This record gives sequence, C-alpha cells and structure tokens, in this order.
Amino acid sequence: MAETVRESQWIELDEAALRRNLGVFRRVLGAGVQVAAVVKANAYGHGLAEIAPVAATCADWLAVHSAGEARDLRQLGLDLPVLVMGFVPPADLEGLDPETHILASTQETLGWIGELRRRSGLALPVHLKIETGTNRQGLRLEDLAAACHVAARQGVKIVGAATHFANIEDTLEHGYARRQLEEFRRAIDLLSSELGEPPPHVHAACSAAALLFREADFSMVRVGISAYGHWPSRETRLSWILEHGPNGVGLTPVLSWKARVGQLKRVPRGETVGYGRTWQALRPTVLAVLPVGYADGYPRVLGNRARVLVRGVPAPVVGRVCMNITLVDVTDVPGVAVGDEVVLLGSSGEASVSAEELAELAGTINYEVLSRLSPQIPRRLIHDRS
Repeated sequence: MAETVRESQWIELDEAALRRNLGVFRRVLGAGVQVAAVVKANAYGHGLAEIAPVAATCADWLAVHSAGEARDLRQLGLDLPVLVMGFVPPADLEGLDPETHILASTQETLGWIGELRRRSGLALPVHLKIETGTNRQGLRLEDLAAACHVAARQGVKIVGAATHFANIEDTLEHGYARRQLEEFRRAIDLLSSELGEPPPHVHAACSAAALLFREADFSMVRVGISAYGHWPSRETRLSWILEHGPNGVGLTPVLSWKARVGQLKRVPRGETVGYGRTWQALRPTVLAVLPVGYADGYPRVLGNRARVLVRGVPAPVVGRVCMNITLVDVTDVPGVAVGDEVVLLGSSGEASVSAEELAELAGTINYEVLSRLSPQIPRRLIHDRS
C-alpha cells in the first residue's frame, strides 16, 4: 500500500463538481431567479460542515429542514439568508436571527413567531407554505386570508410563499404538476391582495421542476439532489432528453465513499459465509473483509446483490451485510492486499458504482442511499481532482 492508512472508511467530496452542478442552474434558470441550495439532512448525507461553505459561494440562499441546522450554518460563519422548511416547535425558535426565514404551514406557527417577537424583539420573516395538492404541509387557499390576519395581529411579516410538487419526478406526464402551478398562482394573487403587494420571495421548484419547467421559476428555486450531481429520477432525465436532446446538463456526482480492505480470508470450496449462511463458495475463494456495514449506511439488503470496486475491478458483495462488516469476493482481483482502497460508491478507473445502482438494488431511491450515510464517517473536501 502506497500511503499510510489513517481511516478504515471515508467520504470524498468533489468541490469542483458541486460548483459545476450549481452553475448548471444559473444557466438554465430565467434571468434574476435566485438559487437556494438545499443542505438539509447533513447536506443529503454529504456533510453540512464541508458542503455548506462551498454552496454559500455559489447560491443566494441556503435551505434546511430544522432550526438546529440553521444555527449550525451560523456557527460555520455563513451569513446568507437561510430558509427553514420544516416544523419548528416554539422553543426551537430561540437563537435564530433576522436573516433566518421560517416556512410556516400553520396559524399556530405564526402565533409562536409573534410571541417570540413580543418577548425578545426578534422579528423572524415568514414564508407561507401553500397546499396545492401534495397534502402534506401547507395552508389551503381558503385558509390564507385568516393566516394573513393572524400574522398582522401578531406583528409577523410575511415575505414569501412556497409550494411543493407531488408528482413531478416519477412521471413523464406533468398535468398534475401544472394544475398545482395554477393553484399556486391563485394563492399568490390572493396573498398579494391580502398583503397589499406581492410577496418578494416566491418559490415552488425543486431540482426536477427547476430543470424542466421555466414557468415554475418564480423568484427562487430550491435545488437539492441535483446540486450533488444526481438526477431526481430516471423520468426527470428522460423528460429532459425528450425536450432538449441526449446531452443532459452535465451533472457530476460530488460524493465518493471508500474503505480499506481490513483482512483477506481464504475460504475452501463448499463452505458458507456470514450470518445465515446465505452464500456458499463454489470454488476456492478469497474474501476481503471491509470495515463497513449497515450502521454506516450501507443497506443490509445489498448482501449478495451489490458490487464494489477493488483496484478498479468490480467485486461482488457476498453473504449478509453486517452492522460493521461487509464481505467481498476478490478472487478475481489481481494483487489485492490488506489496506487496499475499495470504492463502495463512486468511480475507479473506467468502472463506477452509482447511488442510483445501489438504490435500485435496495428497492429505494438515490436520496435515501445518500442521506443515510452516517455522519460519523470522516469527510474530505477534495479541492482539485486534476
């Protein structure tokens, strides 16, 4: 092994890829449309502390789910406007700042923000979440006038409005999304009437909508999964190809996940491997023991299904994935040695293992594969891959 082993597993983050991916949206969006980089869920598993400072140099806003994440961004010294998109209990509003915007879905939230203003003098700006057909968070059109009246009584400033699409990624037919847009436009008209002017911050588009629908630009888009170099779905990518041709937009995955071979074991023909004895050696076999398991975010269901890359050679995962150990058949990998680098997710030479491949094998989506990567795994920001 050419280098000193420091960690048994780690994640590498390609800074240039992140910048390029966010730059894609600067090119495709309408003039003057702001970009909110979504860094919730530990920056989709990539690492908030590593990703957010880079994203802050390429985006206009940062968006998170919780007030705690917003405070973490301030601890990192980032002063961009932050949008908190999830439910915030009243006590969790403490310690925020006037550049932290709250996406409010209920009148109760407006009351809590008003109480905070009266008690502390802190006036947190509010965006109203509009229910247009997802039936998750949000206020229906018939509730908007009452919400505006509550905000006025509480001294709460409504500066924005938002909605979220229910079925824009998993289909090639976007009629429902367009009906949601029509409902959202009606909500903006109603809100503008109640406020006396249009709210300055209006946003509906996630990554898929920001790629596909210019009519969903409004004043800002929220870019999540595609900031990290992934298409939201195969359908989104196909929709782009049908409209624009096969060249895509140049999204590049930011994250690679790597580990070291911790041990090599020789298993005689006919012996079984691992818990439940789910795999049997049909020939004399060399196994690599990897110090990675489902506790780290490598799904247990990938046992006997997935592959990793050892010295650029695909090697199958055999037996059950354990909490902290995964076994790989490296019989056909020339020269493999203890300490060798293994790519669990990413590229090595001409071969690659994508989050989409692992998601399909695990019966889930790329979002989940990435966001469930353990925060305990060391992250390395790679500044130059040339």
